[in-house]
Amino acid sequence: MSEQPSSKTKRESRIKTILLLTISNIFMTFAWYGHLKYKSAALWKVVIVSWLIAFAEYWFQVPANRMGHFQYSAAQLKTIQEVITLVVFSVFSVIYLKESLRWNHLVGFAMIIGAVFVIFKE
Repeated sequence: MSEQPSSKTKRESRIKTILLLTISNIFMTFAWYGHLKYKSAALWKVVIVSWLIAFAEYWFQVPANRMGHFQYSAAQLKTIQEVITLVVFSVFSVIYLKESLRWNHLVGFAMIIGAVFVIFKE
């Protein structure tokens, strides 16, 4: 008979999932938005570079979802990813793109975070 994973093992798995999703999201944010600083570059070049970055992203995203699905439902995994996306994108847009976040962006993000509570409610 197989033993149930300990709470420490479950916690470590959850942390690994979130870390992998965060790394994945950093890659994908650069793949999708990093080229905006290079508007004069040929489109075909930025598409190829973006695709290569996205390919690297999959090496974090797929294991994160596979590992995470032992702990979370698919809807919960997607929700976690979206929250990470908001955080990563906010930092990226302010630091890398030098764009400011306005009050309405923050209110909208807060509403999305409110949806997390609904999705994780059991």
